[in-house]
Amino acid sequence: MRDVARRRATMPDFLVIGAAKSGTTSLYHYLNQHPDVFMSPVKEPKFFALEGESPSFRGPGDGEADAVTTLEGYQALFAGASNESALGEASPLYLYLEKAVSRIKHHVPEAKFIAVLRNPIERAYSSFLHKVRDGRETTGDFAEALALEDERIREGWAYGWHYKRRGFYHEQLSRYYEAFGEERIRVYLYEDLKGDPRALLRDAYGFLGVDDAFAPNLSLKHNVSGVPKNRLVHSLLRGRNPVKTALKPLVPEGLRKKLLVDLQRRNLEKAPPIPPQTRRELVEEYREDVLKLQGLIGRDLSGWMR
Repeated sequence: MRDVARRRATMPDFLVIGAAKSGTTSLYHYLNQHPDVFMSPVKEPKFFALEGESPSFRGPGDGEADAVTTLEGYQALFAGASNESALGEASPLYLYLEKAVSRIKHHVPEAKFIAVLRNPIERAYSSFLHKVRDGRETTGDFAEALALEDERIREGWAYGWHYKRRGFYHEQLSRYYEAFGEERIRVYLYEDLKGDPRALLRDAYGFLGVDDAFAPNLSLKHNVSGVPKNRLVHSLLRGRNPVKTALKPLVPEGLRKKLLVDLQRRNLEKAPPIPPQTRRELVEEYREDVLKLQGLIGRDLSGWMR
C-alpha cells in the first residue's frame, strides 16, 4: 500500500491539463464528488505554469488572481486531504505552456494526466464568446479577434486571448507523451464528456485507481457558454453585490451555487454560428495538426475538419 500519509500535505497525484473550454470545469466537479478523490479547492492554481512568476498581463480585465506561484502555497492547497487515495487539480494552462512540462517533471515525476480535447475551432470560438460574455472582448467579430491575436500576444495580453494558438493539440500533447509516456496519460474528447459522461468518468476513476462504480451528480452544468440576454443582470450575477452578500449566510453554499448557476444560464442565449469563411480558414490552419493528433491518440477526428 502506498504511503499516503507522507505525501498528504505535499503534491498531487494527477493533473487535469486541459484543454481550456473543453469541459474541464465540469470534470473537476465530477472528480471532486468522488469520496476517494481530493481536488484542490482552487480549481485552477496554475502553479506549474506560473511558478515563481509575477504575471502582469495587459489585456482588458487580465489578471491571475487565483494563481498560486509558490511551492508552499501550492502544497497548502492539499493540506485538507485526509483519507483520499487520489489528489488532483485542473489547470488547462498546463497543456498549452511548454514550461509546465519540465516543472511537473521536477515536482511530481510520477503524476498521471487527464486531457479533454475539443474541436479546436469550436474551442477558439467558445473562448472568444467567454470574453464577449464577460464584457472583456473589444470586438464582437470573431474573425477580427483572430486577426488581432498575434498583436495582442506581442502586447502581453493573457493566455486566454490566444484563441487560435491554444488549439494545436498534437504539438502540445506530444510534450507530455515524450516526458511521461502514453500509459500515464488519458485523453478524452469533448464529445465523450457531452455524449456519455458516466462512461468517461468510469474510465477516469479506474485510471486514477478509485472505485469506478461511483455515480456522481451530473445535473449541475458548469461554465455554460452563451451571449447574455441582459448585460446588467449578467454583471450582477457574476460580480459582488449587496444582495449576494446578504444571502450568503442565509442560504447553504451548495444551494446558493446551484441557484446562481441556474440564473446565469437562464440569462444566456445561443450564440450565432461561426461565419463559414472563418471556419474554412481555420480548418486549413489546423488540418496538419489534427491529422497528426489522430495518430497520436488513436481517435477519428475527421468530424473536426468539416
